[in-house]
Amino acid sequence: MSNLTGIWLGTYWQADSPTRFEATFAQASNSLSGRILDQGPLGEASVQGEVIGRRVTFTKQYLGNQFNAIRYTGTLSEDGNHIDGQWVLDSRHSGPWEAHRNDQDLASEFSSYVQKSAAESTQDPAKVPATVSRFGDGSGRSTTDV
Repeated sequence: MSNLTGIWLGTYWQADSPTRFEATFAQASNSLSGRILDQGPLGEASVQGEVIGRRVTFTKQYLGNQFNAIRYTGTLSEDGNHIDGQWVLDSRHSGPWEAHRNDQDLASEFSSYVQKSAAESTQDPAKVPATVSRFGDGSGRSTTDV
């Protein structure tokens, strides 16, 4: 089973009009939570749902608005990088939606960079930046105070 945790970019259609969004999902076991930021005027929404196998279901509730929660259902692709499905507000408002993992996972890239840098610094102590501090001079100041 794929984990949906991360940033996803997607589109939903209402009356053949597309709206783009960015979703940040956090999955723990089968529980799904997160935030969605729509490109349109409705703005940010919270997400609560679940993932069972490749089936994804969640409700989206816009923050600070009186709108009813919108129900999303979808199917995760076999490679775990794409979701296709339908959203439903009520009997008159529904449509398709899709999302894909954001190719630019900056948090993951940064984590890899930090790990690589740490590994290199343990192999070559000369690459570790020196930290200079002044203790015991009675002033209570560090070098950053000078």
